[in-house]
Amino acid sequence: MSGDSDLIKLYSQRILALAADIPHRGRLEAPQASIRKRAPLCGSTVTVDLDMEDGRIARFAQDVKACALGQASAALMGADIIGRTRAEIEAARDQLRAMLKDGAPPPGAPFHGFEVLEPARDYRNRHASILLALEATAEAMQEAERAACA
Repeated sequence: MSGDSDLIKLYSQRILALAADIPHRGRLEAPQASIRKRAPLCGSTVTVDLDMEDGRIARFAQDVKACALGQASAALMGADIIGRTRAEIEAARDQLRAMLKDGAPPPGAPFHGFEVLEPARDYRNRHASILLALEATAEAMQEAERAACA
């Protein structure tokens, strides 16, 4: 029975609420950059479209096809995404990875709420899905920066 209580803790009401309300859901018309990332183990995918101005995200959309944990992570990121720099996105990605793999604290400001995903530490097969949105966003920002320099 402890397995059932672990799953209930993992898929908390907060996780399910976040998964049901992902900000910036959809696709952008003619974005500066578009990246699709897939977690090979579980098949979750996230597609990020974005535009940047002065090194910050100006427009953003995400199409998330992931488990509830991946959706919750995308929702948390999306809540604070507009106006972020690539350094902020990469720091949040690295902090989230360290939280999941090494027991480090969750990402700090400007991102909030990732502590809700701490119970997923013990589920390594879910880590890739949880990291997808931040990884796709960092990669899309890098692509947009390269395109601007070309």
